[in-house]
Amino acid sequence: MRRFENNDWMFLNNIIFLIHSIEDPLEMRRTLLSQLSLFMSFDSATFYISSAEDDRVLVSPVVFNITPEAGEKYIRIYDAQDYAKGLMFSGKSIIYRESDIMPDEQRVETEYYKSCYLPCSWHYSVSMVITYERRFLGVLTLFRFSGKPDFEYEDIFILEMLKGHLEFRLYRDIFSAAPGGEQLTAGQCAAKYGLTRREETILSALLEGRESDEICTSLCITKNTLKKHILNIYRKLGIKNRVQLLRTVRHN
Repeated sequence: MRRFENNDWMFLNNIIFLIHSIEDPLEMRRTLLSQLSLFMSFDSATFYISSAEDDRVLVSPVVFNITPEAGEKYIRIYDAQDYAKGLMFSGKSIIYRESDIMPDEQRVETEYYKSCYLPCSWHYSVSMVITYERRFLGVLTLFRFSGKPDFEYEDIFILEMLKGHLEFRLYRDIFSAAPGGEQLTAGQCAAKYGLTRREETILSALLEGRESDEICTSLCITKNTLKKHILNIYRKLGIKNRVQLLRTVRHN
């Protein structure tokens, strides 16, 4: 693995900033693939998200260096041909190389390889399955042409650095766009549902995607106390989990 220099960390930090700051969800994914191509070595890429109504339905493909038709084709055939589709619905975020699933001599004989890889001259790929609270949100895949080396630990490390940020961003995008009426801000929720000042602060922190440890440290509370506050927020809003929370409240 190469040694990351200051410029590498700055570039990676800028990509993370773009994930959170680009307002339009489609433009965010397009920009992400474009910027990643300057930081990692790959020839093509696809980025699908799941439908808000059914997480097993892939929608809205964003592609890099392939035709839109090729991106749409995968949606039509993945359920019948992609031998790795089970990883998308395992409930866990995971990064894997196609070559880790099946030996090359078997992989090149599959219908999936012949239908998707051969027409685009791909051979190797690495995929990031993105989930949140066991709900599948999307899948990002990078491809390399035949004759080039497989993806290595360095490539997986870079994707690992982005995974948590994409989990929160896709979660927010998919469910803020879901049906269910106009969303309220944290302040409006506090007024409407009688949240305490502390509960409003915690609600805002959750919407910002802050980790539990960070919230506890900033508020000088224990994890058990934080959990009680979150359960009280859910009870007052009449919801059961963070998926419903993001459908109800928007980050302001």
